[in-house]
Amino acid sequence: MAGVYAHAEELVSIYGHDLKMVECSAKVAAAYGIVGDADQTLWQVYPELQKPIGRSHVNAVISSGLPRTIAIEPEGRYLLLFRSELGLGVIETPIGNSHYGASDEDPERALLLHQARHDALTGLANRRQFSEDLKTNLPATEGHKIALMQIDLDDFKPVNDTLGHGAGDVVLKTTAERIQALLRKGESAYRLAGDEFAVIQSVNDQPAEAERLAESLVRAFKEPFTIGGINVFVGASVGIAIAPTDGNDGEQLMKAADIALYAAKNDGRGRARMFNRSMMIMLEQREMLRRSLRVALRQRQFFIEYQPIVGVAHGIVGFEALLRWRHPYAGVIPPSLFIPMAENDGLMPEIGAWVLEEACREASTWPSHCIVAVNLSPAQFLEGGFTDRISSILDEVGLPPDRLELEITETVLLERTTENLDMLHTLEVLGIRIGLDDFGTRYSSLSYLQNFPFDTIKIDRHFVKDVESNPRVRTIVRFIIGLAHGLGMQVTAEGVETAGQAEWLGKRKCDRLQGNFLGAPMSAKATGDFLKRRSVTTA
Repeated sequence: MAGVYAHAEELVSIYGHDLKMVECSAKVAAAYGIVGDADQTLWQVYPELQKPIGRSHVNAVISSGLPRTIAIEPEGRYLLLFRSELGLGVIETPIGNSHYGASDEDPERALLLHQARHDALTGLANRRQFSEDLKTNLPATEGHKIALMQIDLDDFKPVNDTLGHGAGDVVLKTTAERIQALLRKGESAYRLAGDEFAVIQSVNDQPAEAERLAESLVRAFKEPFTIGGINVFVGASVGIAIAPTDGNDGEQLMKAADIALYAAKNDGRGRARMFNRSMMIMLEQREMLRRSLRVALRQRQFFIEYQPIVGVAHGIVGFEALLRWRHPYAGVIPPSLFIPMAENDGLMPEIGAWVLEEACREASTWPSHCIVAVNLSPAQFLEGGFTDRISSILDEVGLPPDRLELEITETVLLERTTENLDMLHTLEVLGIRIGLDDFGTRYSSLSYLQNFPFDTIKIDRHFVKDVESNPRVRTIVRFIIGLAHGLGMQVTAEGVETAGQAEWLGKRKCDRLQGNFLGAPMSAKATGDFLKRRSVTTA
């Protein structure tokens, strides 16, 4: 029976709440002839516990949570019973065993050793045991390779934020169970920290066996977690490194697996990636860009492009300000690449303040009916004194508040709900328009609409691209438009790329359209010519 105790030196076994064995150490398996997934019970392994006194001890430990030591005579053994997250644990030590020292405290010392090496929540071995096991398995040889898998949960944070930490604990415990259910001989699982897990695989036929297990892990997390009757989807990304090919000491192998995990998440998450040298090159390039970000603002490498926002009934109503970065050597860097870097490094408040001031200054030169829409990052929104800075910028450039529309995503609202809603209401009092971006792609959208009266809801391009061909998408888009209008809000559809999409949305009374079909992003200078040249009305 494979599991986290495969390499444990103690005689330790774990039983579920029904007292069927969940897993055991190799020593227990050898001592009691347990083969594979044999369906053993506590009473079969330790029949002496079936006696009335034994059963009373078992029941007392389960009900009270306090460990108990039982001396088994005349065999000369101690059984230390303790309650675990999975049910009941048993640690067996011989009386007078020189490994522990001959004293009545031997079982308690065994329990302390067990607790020091295992995670209390999931029952998996912890980072300390992981480090010891990795060191024991290395260095590997070409004839006997070792695989290390780093496993990270996708979309775990929103579970804690929306359903509470109790729900998060359920996900973590179920994660441990799903991982353990897939393990075979020579494979051990660990919880390293938070939602980070690992597996050490000491089997032949690498990398084929590592790929098999990693794909099984990814598939296992396609199934939802059920929490209080609610289905929650939390995926898993896996990074794989093989010793000795990718490194032959713990630090090298961990770094390689981390890089592979990063690649899995960067490729879209919910997948497994095997480490290769090209990943290292890409990471080094990203680090170069990250370092360059710190001087980009000072050296005026950022610039803004403006994409038209077209009213179905009234033509051009304004532009959205889109941040761009022209690197002196790498050329124009996509925002999807550098904005997450800037957020992680704490640079977005400074960059965002520059964008806001530049966009408002440019908008002050447009006709009085034109608004400017500016995206806000969570870091920028949560920074102290944010509303005061916006007021100062508007006063300085002379732009009326109702010509500024700040676009936020639901990610912003997940951070600190009460304070965020207070901030939104302050902006509303100032007369600034608020738009909810990427509507329907995150959690709890309807509760946000109930708590705050947004001026605009933005339908994500994910829905718009299929609106001509997918009946389900059309139903969703009609629902969003009807919901928004019922709440007195306008609707903007982004990513409009075809005449058919524009016509369909116009007929469903979508208020505003945005996309390359209506106007591609353009320089600040080009906006003036565009406004003079075009007045678009979509029927």
